[in-house]
Amino acid sequence: MVYAKPPFGGPEQVLAYLGRYTHRVAIANSRLISLADGKVSSSWKDYRQNRKAKVMTLDADEFMRRFLLHTLPDGFHRIRHYGFLANGGRNDRIALCRRLLDVRNAPTNQEDGDNPLVKCEIPVCPHCGGTMRRIDVIPRACARDQPFRCDTS
Repeated sequence: MVYAKPPFGGPEQVLAYLGRYTHRVAIANSRLISLADGKVSSSWKDYRQNRKAKVMTLDADEFMRRFLLHTLPDGFHRIRHYGFLANGGRNDRIALCRRLLDVRNAPTNQEDGDNPLVKCEIPVCPHCGGTMRRIDVIPRACARDQPFRCDTS
């Protein structure tokens, strides 16, 4: 069993946080200040001194060594999928999931050119405007009987 607290800033903040680590490099171009005489200068924030902006100057070799610590070796992936989304046999497992869940192709709002009676109404999400599909029906809970009580008096 796993307990996970809800994210403090909501799911958008989590996505933004993960996106910074999966789709960017170790240092932004805007932080690079200069390259002169074999030295690289870049800006950084000192969080111990109330986020004060400072400049660090390193030899180009040391800068490259630190930068390359953030690159992945060949064969490693930043984002890995497990379970039915793992690469080996993904299409077969997704097809199996669809078959087990009895997922059919979603109907479309387009009319069939040969048959004008094929048109159907598809509900639209009032929040985002996307197409809504019924994936399951939750039956109403049946009324429970009163619990058995044994009078011991």
